[in-house]
Amino acid sequence: MTKRENYAILRTLVADNADLVAFIDHEVELLDKKNAKSGTPTKKQIINNGIKDEILGAMTSEPMTLTEIQALVPSLADASNQKVSALLTALKNDGKIVRTVEKRVAYFAKA
Repeated sequence: MTKRENYAILRTLVADNADLVAFIDHEVELLDKKNAKSGTPTKKQIINNGIKDEILGAMTSEPMTLTEIQALVPSLADASNQKVSALLTALKNDGKIVRTVEKRVAYFAKA
């Protein structure tokens, strides 16, 4: 049961008390405002989306390792392997690249 559903039930129970109804309505408005904010990307997400575009631009159809991709993309020069791996996993989940494993080495190629 969500917070919004709980507030709806409470509102019906205290319908005769105007102060409590006003309080509940205010809390529901705060939930609406919070939910409206969650749809906008953060600064970090915007930067990462730009880096993902750079990765896609630098990649070829030939399979490449993570370190090869990192060497091709200038904005990834100082990035850790974990960050690059996370960006590549996000691209894989979006269906933009394909990941294959040969002899315990991961290779990435454009989809």
